[in-house]
Amino acid sequence: MKTIVLDEVPGCPPRVRAAFTTRTGGESTGPHASLNLGTACGDDPGHVRANRLALAGAVGFDPDRAATLTQMHGAAVVAVGPLGGGGTFIGSLDGHADADGMVTSEPGVALLVQGADCVPIVGWSADASTVMGVHAGWRGLMAGVVEAGAAALGTPGGVAIGPCIGPCCYPVDGDLREGMAGRFGDRAVRGESVDLRWAARAALVAAGIPPPQIVDVGGCTSCDGDRYFSHRRDAGHTGRQVGLIWIEEER
Repeated sequence: MKTIVLDEVPGCPPRVRAAFTTRTGGESTGPHASLNLGTACGDDPGHVRANRLALAGAVGFDPDRAATLTQMHGAAVVAVGPLGGGGTFIGSLDGHADADGMVTSEPGVALLVQGADCVPIVGWSADASTVMGVHAGWRGLMAGVVEAGAAALGTPGGVAIGPCIGPCCYPVDGDLREGMAGRFGDRAVRGESVDLRWAARAALVAAGIPPPQIVDVGGCTSCDGDRYFSHRRDAGHTGRQVGLIWIEEER
């Protein structure tokens, strides 16, 4: 059995589990090697199902109730009920809600947001009764998906920012640099590049989350090809890692 490698989120409250996956530990091959968890990137669906089942078994959530999204690079956040994804996570692999954020108060329902350069964010409420996951590319950041995810928590207790493309590897055009600076401050621009991680952090602070409650797991998806998938580095021929969070059921 292959070992799945995770970036664990430190400081979660009791019963809240959260982590960010790497590309290591799955069955996929070629540009999707090896723990590809995405379905819209050209991988064999059988490999994706095997990878998703392996992840669920390794970290301990119910794959039949796990929920993911058809991510749109917007600001919509949807509430997820007790059935979670209703088996689509390992069944049909499609039919998910069109949105870029999820929130649930249902124990045992895992939320998984995908990325391969965009910023994955997971968080929990102050009383640990609600958790959320957000996928934030530059479009979602500009649209306000991070603030929407934070608001869905009620009173946030903590959030974690996962691996994403760094400003070392993300040059963009002048219009986007100007827009990001106007939205998130000059610190969001680094020379010819933008800093998505900084922008996400600024959005979380603006949403009322104190900086000490924000955990940055770090990691540049483009720099570290052994550890992460990167859409930009690999010209779109790549897989997807996820940010995942759930509330464990009481025993």
